[in-house]
Amino acid sequence: MKPPFVCASCRRALRSSIVRNVSIKKSYTRPSFAPKPTLNLKHIRQNPGLYEQNCVDRNYAPYARNGWRILELHEKLVARQREVVELRQRNNVISKELKGGAGGKTALVEEAKALKGRLAEYEKHEKDAQEEMEQLALELPNLSSLSTPTGEHPELLGHINGDAPPANHSGKSHVEIGRELDILDFEASAITSGWGWYFLKNEAALLEQALIQYALSVAMRRGWQVMTPPSLVYSHIASACGFMPRDQNGETQIYSIGQQEGAEKASLVLAGTAEIPFAGSQANKTLSESDLPLKAIGPSRSYRAEAGARGVDTKGLYRVHEFTKVEMFAWATPPTPDSGGFGDGDEAQQTQAELVFDEMISLQKEILSSLGLHARILEMPTTDLGASATRKIDIEAFFPSRTSIDDGYGEVTSASICTDYQARRLNTKVRLEKGDVKSAFTHTVNGTAMAVPRVLAALLENGWEEKTRSVRVPEVLRRWMPGEIERIRPKARRGG
Repeated sequence: MKPPFVCASCRRALRSSIVRNVSIKKSYTRPSFAPKPTLNLKHIRQNPGLYEQNCVDRNYAPYARNGWRILELHEKLVARQREVVELRQRNNVISKELKGGAGGKTALVEEAKALKGRLAEYEKHEKDAQEEMEQLALELPNLSSLSTPTGEHPELLGHINGDAPPANHSGKSHVEIGRELDILDFEASAITSGWGWYFLKNEAALLEQALIQYALSVAMRRGWQVMTPPSLVYSHIASACGFMPRDQNGETQIYSIGQQEGAEKASLVLAGTAEIPFAGSQANKTLSESDLPLKAIGPSRSYRAEAGARGVDTKGLYRVHEFTKVEMFAWATPPTPDSGGFGDGDEAQQTQAELVFDEMISLQKEILSSLGLHARILEMPTTDLGASATRKIDIEAFFPSRTSIDDGYGEVTSASICTDYQARRLNTKVRLEKGDVKSAFTHTVNGTAMAVPRVLAALLENGWEEKTRSVRVPEVLRRWMPGEIERIRPKARRGG
């Protein structure tokens, strides 16, 4: 069974917005201190058809011919290189003749000048072609894994806390619940910041901190290193990570920050996820193989300039401009040439990145299960993968107020394998201890441990008890709540 991902009209809107967005060129200049990408142009030249089909499958149709254009440019360069070799050989002959005092010096000097001009013209042409090939390669998304369904529909992998959502719910929205309990305020934030922002008050603010601490504690028990990343990153770092989230209405996604005048005017943006600063933290570094996998987790504020069109799909906390998220990120040793590929289904052949990926999914399942939320686990299709991902698994929790949209399911966690897509663009390598190859680009993996607003909304809706007009606090969170409260009640009844 393959559950519907979005309705047909939404899919059409999504496809059109993706085509619009991928046709937009980068709007920044990479400063000299930025990591220089090392792209696998050879693989693209050898497999232009593969990259073309991959672009079609992933709704990157405007870039589908990039591989063929790279091949064409390369072949032209190779053809001209033969001519250049002949020109340089002739130039060497002229130099020897001039040194030897040969006659016709004037004619030889003029010929040498002409050769120099032609060689300079070729060098410029070669530089321009190399730059164009690099830009064409940068525009291509990562290749999809064998586990990734082709098309628009995800594959159902399983459920958390039962095969079906609970039937005994009121269907009351977290917005209504939050107002009744005086823990959410959307009206005040509309005055201070506009639509898509919010205030968490009283127990909701405490629940945010409890959710953060609980997610960190689960990961720390498995040896994850805690880091708190910055929220501002250079735009070239965000681009290197393939950060191009897409809204179905084609709205811009990234907040750019005004900069003071500087030597290179390196632009800054607000990070849409801690994945970006985490990945950038190891730019231009060579890691030791014995230190991998290197696993980091940390809380951060995340920013998305879009928040979707107003309506049920984006009501309340479900889609907002700023939110707290606990993110997992890992660097892994790449597979050796004789190891299995992604998605081959053979555990003995699993790569280090796949093992970390599985660990991330396990962490996500443990957290959502212990919170008492019903959810479904989905292998996401090619059209839903971000530029950097080769494979992505989402977990969607059940929201009683959203039963008219995707049967009430909404994404609360996501995990992606990015192979060497980000590492090649950030120049993050690993020093290999065995074999003839001394170093290689690392593979990266990322995943959500806790998306606070959506999980908080799901807890309010699923934990609401109509009879007592209160919300049950999951037991695993109570140790981080003052007084270890079991229920959030209306103010008038909190003393009872």
